[in-house]
Amino acid sequence: MAGPISFALRRAVLATALVAAGTPAIAQDTTGQSANQIAAGQAIGEAVLIPNRVIYPGETIESASLKQVTLIPGKHKPDGMATRSEELQGKVAKRTLLPGRYIPVTAIRDAWLVEQGASVQVYFTAGALTISAACVTLQPGAAGDQIKIRNIDSGKIISGTVMADGTIKVGAS
Repeated sequence: MAGPISFALRRAVLATALVAAGTPAIAQDTTGQSANQIAAGQAIGEAVLIPNRVIYPGETIESASLKQVTLIPGKHKPDGMATRSEELQGKVAKRTLLPGRYIPVTAIRDAWLVEQGASVQVYFTAGALTISAACVTLQPGAAGDQIKIRNIDSGKIISGTVMADGTIKVGAS
């Protein structure tokens, strides 16, 4: 008796997990409606952005690949979903993003400022003293990321922080 019950329970849990992972945006498309129709209450709700086509991993998210929809009145976007232009513009997909679905914040990342294997300038600053060296990155990184780099002259591997200008800043160890 425990076998069929546990099988049914497992199947229900699996179905719930699959539905939650691919949550579609419960929305209505407002692209063909005028501002007067929207203001008249025909499409009142939270405006969100969702993909209008498949966005593949490693692809930069552009405004042309997004569509603005208005959520059905009374519905709100789930927590942990990126649905505003500021959250999505210039980001890179970490996994496949499907059309008509919300975009999880965990599925996007900042674009790499330095690529793996790139030659970069590394700076160490202490007071008025500044030391620079040529290094090679061992991993990609965005501004503010801590990455590993290899000094070209000594071969020593050190860690540094990627700066907005593409240089690496290292601290005293």
